[in-house]
Amino acid sequence: MHYKITHTTTYSYSEAVSICHNEVHLTPREMPRQKCLVHRLTIRPNPAVSDQQADYFGNQVTFFTIQQTHRKLVISALSRVEVLPTATPDPLATPAWEVVTQGLKKDLSPSGLDVFQYSHASPQIPVSSVLADYARQSFTPGRPILSALLDLNARIHRDFKYDPTATTVSTPLLEVFRLRRGVCQDFAHLGIGCLRSLGLPARYVSGYLRTNPPPGKARLVGADASHAWLSAYMPGVGWIDIDPTNNSIPQTDHLTLAWGRDYGDVCPVQGVVLGGGNHSMHVAVDVEPLDDNRGSVD
Repeated sequence: MHYKITHTTTYSYSEAVSICHNEVHLTPREMPRQKCLVHRLTIRPNPAVSDQQADYFGNQVTFFTIQQTHRKLVISALSRVEVLPTATPDPLATPAWEVVTQGLKKDLSPSGLDVFQYSHASPQIPVSSVLADYARQSFTPGRPILSALLDLNARIHRDFKYDPTATTVSTPLLEVFRLRRGVCQDFAHLGIGCLRSLGLPARYVSGYLRTNPPPGKARLVGADASHAWLSAYMPGVGWIDIDPTNNSIPQTDHLTLAWGRDYGDVCPVQGVVLGGGNHSMHVAVDVEPLDDNRGSVD
């Protein structure tokens, strides 16, 4: 499946901004099931300095500085991406979840240590007995890890209401748990927090959903903006994505931008400004399926 992705973020300021420094994660990630064929980032006003490099987690991140006075900043990313379906193992054939936690502590290889870092608390996701107790309703003794993970995914989808007005990006995870409502970022953090509280590795994934569903399928929740879900690690299989917002295993309708420990590692656009007064932000996202094999974007 080929997609054209348009992601435009517009900041409007009540007063002039004299200088700003920004960091953006807007380049779709390269991986076996996804290829970024074309990517173009347009910034207005033009940056005085701009650079792109891989961050600690292997995501492509762009840094730029605008030194001219401005009252509006527009960041527009246009990408062409190919997404391939991925096979999902039989949930009952995956190892017991306790075996995974025990194996993590013994694997001192570079790949094992890379996985192990995702089993600890991070700035926005605490390890908590409250989250562990919630997770244990799915992760019963000896249960195969993917079977338990899918059950947890379904329970979060059932127990928590999608409500864009209930939280902000700074709402603490345990407050989200108390409210029983939030958005995709909150539900991804919740699933990750539950797994890490049991000693299991999980990482935060930032990306997009197909904007318009194929005929006969329901529209996915969160398709109007950047989306978030999580990945859990299973020995012998690798990382498995799950989307608690939609109670699904991501396939060709999910497009990956970046991954990290939590939202703070992969925020699509963040920065600091000097001046500006009050500001407003508008984000527009469109993920358009393409029927041909063109290698360029308009």
